[in-house]
Amino acid sequence: MQNIFYRLISQSLAISEKQVTRTVELLDDGATIPFISRYRKEATGGLDEVKIGEIKQLYDKYLELSRRKETILNAIDEQGKLTPELKSRIENSWDATELEDIYLPYKPKKQTRAEIARKKGLESLAKILMAQHEPDVYAKANSFINEEVKDADEALQGARDIIAEWVSENEAARNSLRNIFRREAVISAKLIKGKEEEGAKYRDYFDFSEPLAKCSSHRLLAMRRGEAEGILRVSISPDDENSLETLNRRFVKGTNAASEQVEIAAKDGYKRLLKPSIETEFAALSKEKADTQAIKVFAENLKQLLLSPPLGQKRVMGVDPGFRTGCKLVCLDAQGNLLHNETIYPHPPQRERSDARAKLIALVNAYAIDAIAVGNGTAGRETEELISNIPFDREIQVFAVSEDGASIYSASGTAREEFPDFDVTVRGAISIGRRLMDPLAELVKIDPKSIGVGQYQHDVNQAALKNSLDQTVENCVNKVGVNLNTASKHLLTYVSGLGPSLAQHIVDYRTKNGAFKSRRELLKVPRLGEKAFEQAAGFLRITDAENPLDNSAVHPESYPIVETMAKDLDCKVADLIREKALRSKIKPERYVTEKTGMPTLLDIMEELDKPGRDPRETIQAFEFDPNVRTIEDLREGQVLPGIISNITNFGCFVDVGVKEKGLVHVSEMANRYVSDPSAVVSLHQQVRVKVLGVDLERKRIQLSLKIN
Repeated sequence: MQNIFYRLISQSLAISEKQVTRTVELLDDGATIPFISRYRKEATGGLDEVKIGEIKQLYDKYLELSRRKETILNAIDEQGKLTPELKSRIENSWDATELEDIYLPYKPKKQTRAEIARKKGLESLAKILMAQHEPDVYAKANSFINEEVKDADEALQGARDIIAEWVSENEAARNSLRNIFRREAVISAKLIKGKEEEGAKYRDYFDFSEPLAKCSSHRLLAMRRGEAEGILRVSISPDDENSLETLNRRFVKGTNAASEQVEIAAKDGYKRLLKPSIETEFAALSKEKADTQAIKVFAENLKQLLLSPPLGQKRVMGVDPGFRTGCKLVCLDAQGNLLHNETIYPHPPQRERSDARAKLIALVNAYAIDAIAVGNGTAGRETEELISNIPFDREIQVFAVSEDGASIYSASGTAREEFPDFDVTVRGAISIGRRLMDPLAELVKIDPKSIGVGQYQHDVNQAALKNSLDQTVENCVNKVGVNLNTASKHLLTYVSGLGPSLAQHIVDYRTKNGAFKSRRELLKVPRLGEKAFEQAAGFLRITDAENPLDNSAVHPESYPIVETMAKDLDCKVADLIREKALRSKIKPERYVTEKTGMPTLLDIMEELDKPGRDPRETIQAFEFDPNVRTIEDLREGQVLPGIISNITNFGCFVDVGVKEKGLVHVSEMANRYVSDPSAVVSLHQQVRVKVLGVDLERKRIQLSLKIN
């Protein structure tokens, strides 16, 4: 059975069967996707984490399909209807839709009109009509009158009900209608009467229709949300006349009275059974496709956000701005530990600006602050301007930091556990400060759906979304690597092979025994065995370890290779890392073995060049146009600095320093056709945009990246 899976996956992903087989074997053996993509390149032929994830997804799908086939085979067998031909067809089908079509005539039914007619003994009449040789259908129908069938009309109606069901369950008919739906189906949305005011935000869809094949994922998800909220009525339909003609060509074989009965039955079967069934199917398929696209965009945005440039280990002041309630200040040391917190009130209604400036200067000096992180929410611009204009006695960098999800974190059990003695406002300011120092380490504590980088995240398949986002977080954490001696349990949870329980055991061990001195010491952590060590060790860093390789992405299983390289050059491993001239003498091909190939050796050489290097870029400060504070300040034609705040499949949203984010439609992203906005811009990228239009009533801003 698995060999069939491997072949199907190989064909689907256009990779070799051997690559699929080895990857699945590693997954079945408990290896994680980050571990396989980084440390088993020889086995997989260098597949990246995306392709490995696709293999896993398809493998799981075929496993589920094989279980469904067993259920179907057993169900038909219990009815005594499982012929060798039918069994063979089911066993050889790996298409879920085809499988359900095969099963449909045998599927247990509720009390349908056709089932009622069968119980009245009218199936024989239906077969006679279906043969279309009977010239006098009423005379034939009269012979079926009994205690339950009062006249010929009732007999014919019952026979037509049975034929209608046959038509709707006919596999060829279903496939014909599917083809028509694919080519011609139109998705339509109509406003439900009386919902105009309540559904104002769905105004674009009050009377909307377009070919389903051309409907973008964001429009489809918007309509489905409007439908779920009781604002819109959404339907998917092909051309009925064309559909009926197709069915008639298949089922109506003559021009006599029996053929007329079949034509009436086919029309009823189409409208009452077949069309609604295929519409439901296409509604689900189109929703699944839209979900997939939306989740892909969300995952890419999350990846970019998690890999945002960190400030690093600097002493930071975090500021959670506010007007009436004041601005919460926290001072953090270089490891993100809270040193001090208090509140200032520089804005209305208190306007204590002089006191606020004095406190800021005093705190910067007292705690040797290197940088200040200001939340970009309410009062963010005003607070950032206040701080930027203070004459500190040394250069202090001021950064605007996204507050998305900070309130979720500050009220969470994680925040209460970290800071049980402080309220949500202090916790929020701490999160803002820590986000500047290391976005990845802080954002892993927050449900990705709350970070604000997706669209329709509450409308898509939640299980698929969670799987995708969890895998994205895991891939990002392992791509960057984790400091074993400073990482929180939340960050350690996402390290390959660990999880919440082992992460807590590591933190407990570290608290009891002090900092880890080597990677091998991990094996002393309770319940952390050789398998977990194999999966995790390469992604964990120890900065001042005795063995310098413990602060690199070289896996402990490859230490002997590096040690042999050093021995061959008559030096120590530390010398190899320190001296480029020594490394240039290494010929990797000399160290190829049956187990270790060139992909691993080239990774080792790259890591020796820059051991433990953070793959993220360097952070840059940013300033909005000081003359723009509200949407009313915007004018058509203005060119402004902005920051990409979100990316969708129809464009990107840009923060230009006002409350509302402006949209750069995909058509305004470049002087060429753009199919993927993520190929043009990245999250938190600093850009310059032109104002194309401002809709004050709807609070919408149209922008363009095409400045020239």
